[in-house]
Amino acid sequence: MTYRNASLFLSSVMALVAAFGPTQAFAGRAHVILDANTGQVLEAENADVINYPASLTKMMTLYLTFEALHQKRFGWDDRLVMSENAESKEPYKFAVGAGNKITVREAVMGMIVLSTNDAAVAVAETLAGSEQAFGHMMTAKARKLGMTSTVFTNPAGLPDPNQVTTAADMARLGLALMRDYPEEYKLFSTTRLTFRSMKFRGHNNLLSTYPGADGIKTGYTKASGYNLVSSASNGTRRVVGVVLGGDSAAERDGQMAALFDKYLGAQSGQ
Repeated sequence: MTYRNASLFLSSVMALVAAFGPTQAFAGRAHVILDANTGQVLEAENADVINYPASLTKMMTLYLTFEALHQKRFGWDDRLVMSENAESKEPYKFAVGAGNKITVREAVMGMIVLSTNDAAVAVAETLAGSEQAFGHMMTAKARKLGMTSTVFTNPAGLPDPNQVTTAADMARLGLALMRDYPEEYKLFSTTRLTFRSMKFRGHNNLLSTYPGADGIKTGYTKASGYNLVSSASNGTRRVVGVVLGGDSAAERDGQMAALFDKYLGAQSGQ
């Protein structure tokens, strides 16, 4: 597909979502769990219902970051300028100040551990020139990965009624990260981050409480509820689970742990 045709296609998708997406997407409960080796759906509820991704969006921002690193479009130690637009993104951010710089490595680890919005925007603006252009790149990549119901409009997952996804699509993205970037995927198990002498603890509590859990990403907005994409292994089987629309972080984590127990054998002690 040429760039012009891709742009026309994405414009059509955006028009359809603008027309129908906000009335369809809701903070509804949905979940799916897959066998990571075969892709087999082990259990699903509302897996194809449109919801809001919140910061699960950063999984795609990270996918495109890893792709750019492999293609040598930038390197881990390259420095990204923090624009005024990036600096404005609340609530989670490095807050280094507009005009200052962070490394690509810091941006990646910030997105993984702290869900830093300014880092996501800095990457997007560097790779595509603007958040809007990066949103088109994200959506085009989503289509290539088989994510047929997802539209991305910004790299951080900040509220936008046109930015939508499904549990099934987020599971496909989790599998794609494992498959296409296995070495970088290992970073998703990181629970703590030191940024310029400041120490931070990550948002993904399941990494510390569930044996065998090794990723991937949490998300929350008022519109989405509490979201989680996670993977875990018992040594012989690996699964990828998605929970959307949780009432609280604890409730969401508990649901994911119960799914892991069901398909990996009880490990959580619950």
